[in-house]
Amino acid sequence: MNTVLKASAVLLALVLGASDAVAQTPVKIGVLSDMSGPYSDFSGPGSLEAAKLAIEDFNAGSKKLSVELVSGDAQNKTDIAGAIARRWIDAESVDMIIDIPTSGIALGLAGLVKDRNKVLIATTAGTSELTGKSCTPNTLHWTWDTWSNSHGTAEAIVRNGGKRWYFLTADYTFGTTMEKEAGDVVKANGGAVLGSVRHPLAAMDFSSFLMQAQASKAEIIGLANGGTDTINAIKTAGEFGIVAGGQKLVGLVLFINDIHALGLKAANGLMLTTAYYWDLNDKTRTFAERFAKRNNGKVPSMSQAGTYSATLAYLRAVEKVGHAKDGAAVVAAMRDAGTFDDPLFGRTAVRVDGRVVHDMYLVEVKKPEESKKPFDYYKVVATIPADRAFRPLADGNCPLAQ
Repeated sequence: MNTVLKASAVLLALVLGASDAVAQTPVKIGVLSDMSGPYSDFSGPGSLEAAKLAIEDFNAGSKKLSVELVSGDAQNKTDIAGAIARRWIDAESVDMIIDIPTSGIALGLAGLVKDRNKVLIATTAGTSELTGKSCTPNTLHWTWDTWSNSHGTAEAIVRNGGKRWYFLTADYTFGTTMEKEAGDVVKANGGAVLGSVRHPLAAMDFSSFLMQAQASKAEIIGLANGGTDTINAIKTAGEFGIVAGGQKLVGLVLFINDIHALGLKAANGLMLTTAYYWDLNDKTRTFAERFAKRNNGKVPSMSQAGTYSATLAYLRAVEKVGHAKDGAAVVAAMRDAGTFDDPLFGRTAVRVDGRVVHDMYLVEVKKPEESKKPFDYYKVVATIPADRAFRPLADGNCPLAQ
């Protein structure tokens, strides 16, 4: 009898175990990023690691989902990104695509994801059009955008006397949008835009572009570009003696990785707007320490922090909905969650246009002698509250908000 009971218990355990395994809901996430190009340092492999950390943290508290993660290198080309996304969605059952390296790619994929009823979460691409005329029920814009950064930085600079601007602009959607939005802020606050010059993505030589900016006699040269383009422009400007000559460089989108690459000697005094800084509080510091151990000692950029937070919030919404197949329903669940306490961004909410809102920070890069530890780079000048940090809902012309 004991033998029979033991056998029955073993069989029951096996059956229950099998039931648990079957009960797990499959979810597949694709990190589509710049894995080796000009934006790879602040997104790329680090964003992939951030997504892994989010999945691990979610699984630590829930066993209801079976989460698979894949990654792809978009190479900052819309055709390559589109091909990867279509293969993922149509042949490999990917439910959500995250990171997205450039604005053009994000805008191109938004329609595809809507048509397939999946989810797109942009944590690196900047264009505010994602939550404007191009908004969809399936797209979320996490972390930052061109509006938040152009307004936060440009407004502060103009109010401190930087009235005459000239723009050095990356010649694609992100750069041109950033230039327009920052220029509007400059003019609205009594300043003037003297002109602009555009350069290709991953430009090899900034000499001619900076000579034009220098010749403009503008007080402020606004850098409407990102990644290695921003770094190389700042380095070349130093070689030309532009800052020594009295003109000031303003990076409209700078990541902590850019400051690290430049060094505090070259970057000190720069002002910028950021959604995340690793040394803000105990939660941001704890995450940064975990992340750095798996990312060659580097702390997370705001985009990488956004990938972590967005992945975690997405998985919680899938768990609530019960499956990942209806992307619009999952996004609606994220929106309906109301204001929540995000571990890295604090009080956070998802608007109907897909804009994720939270506080932003205006920071100034420290002088070398002010830095007391690795990556101790920023002084927080001001906290920009969530209701002022992003474009007002009524101004975006998102059809979902009308």
